[in-house]
Amino acid sequence: MNYIIAIIKPHRLDPVRDALADIGITGMTVSEVQGYGRQRGQKEIYRGAEYEIHFLPKVKLEIAVPADLTEQIIEVIQTTAKTGQIGDGKVFVLDLAQAVRVRTGETNTDAL
Repeated sequence: MNYIIAIIKPHRLDPVRDALADIGITGMTVSEVQGYGRQRGQKEIYRGAEYEIHFLPKVKLEIAVPADLTEQIIEVIQTTAKTGQIGDGKVFVLDLAQAVRVRTGETNTDAL
């Protein structure tokens, strides 16, 4: 099993969610987060004054999946979230040692 963490632009959330649903991924956790990478924030002008915004709004997806689906999910996220501009995001994959469904006690892939 793997734990996939994807940081993407907020306006790409619905297309990514729909694309993941199309391949059978039904569960994920979504958090609104802030951060920056290479773009190091951005400058905006409001009422003639220039302001530097250090942290940009992002969306963090967390998905626990069987190992055999990991590459397919990464590809779907990458192609759907891509806009071609800096700040499109990152995908991280971690090994998941164990998963337990609280309600039934099912473990590992049965719990997903």
